[in-house]
Amino acid sequence: MRLNKFMALAGVDSRRKCDDIIQSGRVRVNARVVRKLGTVIDENRDLVTLDNKPIRIRGNFVYYMLNKPVGVVTTVKDPYGRRTVIDCMPKMEKRIWPIGRLDYETSGLLLLTNDGDTAQKLIHPSFELDKVYLATINGQLSNEDLQKLRNGVDIGGFVTSPAQIDLEKQQLGQSTYRVVIHEGKNRQIRRMFEAVGSKVETLRRIAIGKLNLGDLPIGHSRELTQEEINYILSL
Repeated sequence: MRLNKFMALAGVDSRRKCDDIIQSGRVRVNARVVRKLGTVIDENRDLVTLDNKPIRIRGNFVYYMLNKPVGVVTTVKDPYGRRTVIDCMPKMEKRIWPIGRLDYETSGLLLLTNDGDTAQKLIHPSFELDKVYLATINGQLSNEDLQKLRNGVDIGGFVTSPAQIDLEKQQLGQSTYRVVIHEGKNRQIRRMFEAVGSKVETLRRIAIGKLNLGDLPIGHSRELTQEEINYILSL
């Protein structure tokens, strides 16, 4: 088994991050530092350590859904002392991390796990898993602007794929649109609306694939059901 896969299955981090850790010289196989990417080990015989602590494949992975609040950063630790998504989670012995990200001003559905291999697959660009958002703006988009967003717009060196976008509701001079995309560029939906001259006032993610936020209160989390876990593993 490749060393980075072993580390991901052991819950260290995603394969990509494990490659960085390997190259940093923190990993030893049978007491010898290994920096070479693509190193193959015998998971039943070789002793792998990270920072001189043994790591082993664990079968007890956990999967959580969080309704992320606005003003929380999608990271495990923040150098500026801001509240992180981990701060929103119940205390647990297992180290977990977010799958993908939501920006500071965006709320809604975020997945967290200690299954690094599955996390890496879910965020890979080739995966094309639909993500559903509710975006609220002041005023209303014209039919022309709606069509532009549906066809794909240039958000600064990148043209978005066709998106599904429909008016969800109108209230007090504001319009809320249901937006479905499968890409995950930084602040993508906000930049899409900016490309047609509109500013997103609030943005909330309500679904990833078949996983729905439902009535989970903001700032709260729950473990995925076995049916939901089977769904993401089947992908």
